[in-house]
Amino acid sequence: MTITANETLDAKGLACPMPIVKTKKAITNLAPGQVMEVQATDKGSTADIKAWSDSTGHQYLGTVEEHDVLKHYIRKASDAETKEEIKHADVVDLEELRSKLEGEEDIAILDVREPAEFAFGHILGAINIPLGELEDRFEEVNKDKELHVVCRTGNRSDLAAQKLTEKGFKGVKNVVPGMSTWEGPTDKNN
Repeated sequence: MTITANETLDAKGLACPMPIVKTKKAITNLAPGQVMEVQATDKGSTADIKAWSDSTGHQYLGTVEEHDVLKHYIRKASDAETKEEIKHADVVDLEELRSKLEGEEDIAILDVREPAEFAFGHILGAINIPLGELEDRFEEVNKDKELHVVCRTGNRSDLAAQKLTEKGFKGVKNVVPGMSTWEGPTDKNN
């Protein structure tokens, strides 16, 4: 398959949220209808790019994997197609989450990072459903508890919190900044 891109962005070697940060900046240089190729090595970037595109009105065309490089293709939206990027309104910081856990409040924690990220350390009791699989696995999420969504930095969890709220989940909270600065107890899958 040969796809012609108007611009190529090199995001290889960068972890979340940097591929999205660089994509947001670079897409402003394109004219509506033009296509950008984002080259990334972060396995979570596929779900991130797709969710970001959906939330902003840009068209996620697909991803091609060549060797260890993921090539994501995005068509820039016209002004009429563009949506203002929305952030999930209900946010908690790590201190508040830790105090709820230490107070033994009955909450659920959903970690939307990739399985490898989760395996190297996650909050005790968290369930892992990567952002890219969430649409197909909503039934695994407890609807009866206040739900705290976490990722590495707060970006993927923001997109997941929006999706969950759209699906009718109540009490969904995005945890920021995420596991990158979590100092509470963690569990590891060995």
